[in-house]
Parts: sequence; structure tokens; C-alpha cells
Amino acid sequence: MFLGRIWGVGIYVNPFFLLLLGLFFVAGVLAKGLIAFGIVLVHELAHCLMARRLGLQANEVELLPFGGVTRMGSELVREPGREMLVAVAGPASNLVLTMLGVAAKNYGFWHHELGPFFLQCNLLIAAFNILPALPLDGGRVYRAFLARRLGVARAPPRAPPAGPGGGALVGLCGLGGLWRRYNRLELPVTGLFLFYAATRELTAAPYVYLLQLESKREQFAKLAVLPCHGLAVLEQVPLGRVVRCFLPEQYNLVLVFNRTGRLLGLLGEEQLLQSFWAGEVDRAVGSLLN
Repeated sequence: MFLGRIWGVGIYVNPFFLLLLGLFFVAGVLAKGLIAFGIVLVHELAHCLMARRLGLQANEVELLPFGGVTRMGSELVREPGREMLVAVAGPASNLVLTMLGVAAKNYGFWHHELGPFFLQCNLLIAAFNILPALPLDGGRVYRAFLARRLGVARAPPRAPPAGPGGGALVGLCGLGGLWRRYNRLELPVTGLFLFYAATRELTAAPYVYLLQLESKREQFAKLAVLPCHGLAVLEQVPLGRVVRCFLPEQYNLVLVFNRTGRLLGLLGEEQLLQSFWAGEVDRAVGSLLN
């Protein structure tokens, strides 16, 4: 359901989110539901504004029962540095709202029931989102960090240490807590959401990898200068294994050696990727010197 636009960003509400607000109304806590609605909206708008400041497309926000989703262009995942900044903007906005709430309390603008809920809600959303699990903000920061250190192909599978497994664990703990009456239904449902979303992120990992490789040419043309990352490789190593070690935001050079350690030649990233896109994943790197 489309609600309207804020600073050019389209705001959409999932039908199940409206159902959740209806439950808040029936339970007599609609004010708290609207506060949570506003906090999640600010969180997602912070992602949008940071993305726009970095020159990325971010035109839509959808509010879900247990969070929100910011629709962005595929160029976000091409540059891990920008992905980090966009991800951090969300939890940072919650910390800013928390400080504003504390300031309001100190100046007498306070409600004895809604004020503490406002602070708790902001801190909870910030703490939940910094967990290193995709698709949470902390998981995106962790993936971008690993991509810079390990290479774009090896980072996504390692990025969600608490991804599908963590979602399943949260769901099981929630079911156990529900049985022992420690918590309500929202915890197992949140675990199910995390499991589903993290599984989708893992499925999209090869697509992210290809996007980051393909964007290197655009980065080089735009910046004219890129840092260089060197790899020492034996001539019989398959091309696919070498490309998996490429780092984003750097130009990758490959030094090819024979078994005795003699340098046979130098290969640039572009030449290797041409063979990679042609499907020669198992071709020995040394053969490309000819």
C-alpha cells in the first residue's frame, strides 16, 4: 500500500504491517505501535539519504511487520565502501533519536510511559541491526569488510555467521520461550524472517560477486587511478580459483610462475576476466600468457 513520499522517497506499507497496527489498536497500545512505525521509518530514510548522498538510487521504502526494506539500485553492492556507509546510517539514526529523547527528558518534554518506550525501541532496533547477520545492517558491514580483505567471491558466504543458522536459532529459542511463557509470538516470527531473508542473501551472493567484478572497468574509467593488488600464481592453477581471490576497488595483477619459481609473465585483470566471462573457468592461467 502506497502512503506517500518524503523527500522524494516513496513510502509503502506491507498489508501485514497494517494488520499489526490493528492488533496494537485492539490491545489498546496504538500509540506505541505508531512510535515504532515512526522509528522504523526514520531508520530506513537514513539509509536512503546516505545512499543519495553517495550518488546511489534509493527511491522506495517498504515497512514490514518486523522492520523495513529500502529499495536501492544494484550499484550499492558494487563498492563495499559505500555499502558500509549506507548500512551504518540506519543504526546511527536510532542513536541520534535516542540522544534527542534523552535531551527532551532533561528539558521536561517527557511522557512517563511513551518516553521510556521510545528510548527502548530505538536502542533495541539499533542493537538488533548491528548483529553480523545478513540482511541486517551489521551483516552488510561485515560482508563489505570481508570483501575488501578476502575478495568478493569468498566474502558473501562467510558474511552471515549468524544468518540462516542464527535465524533458525532465534526461532527455536523463541518457540522455547513461548512454551515457557518467557516471550510472545514475535520472537519466533522474527527468527523465521531472519532465516528466510538470510537464505535469500546467500542465493544472491554469486550475483553480487559478478556485479563487483563487472563494475571494475567503470571505477577505473571514473577514477583514473586505482590501488593495485598483486597475486603470485603457479601456471597450472585454474582461472576460476584465481578470480575468486580478486579484491574489489583495486586493480588485480597476476604474476605467473612455474614450479621452479621462475617468473613466466604478468597478466592484467581485464585479460583474465575476458576468459572468465567466456566460460574458461578451468583453464590453466599459464596458458593465457600465449
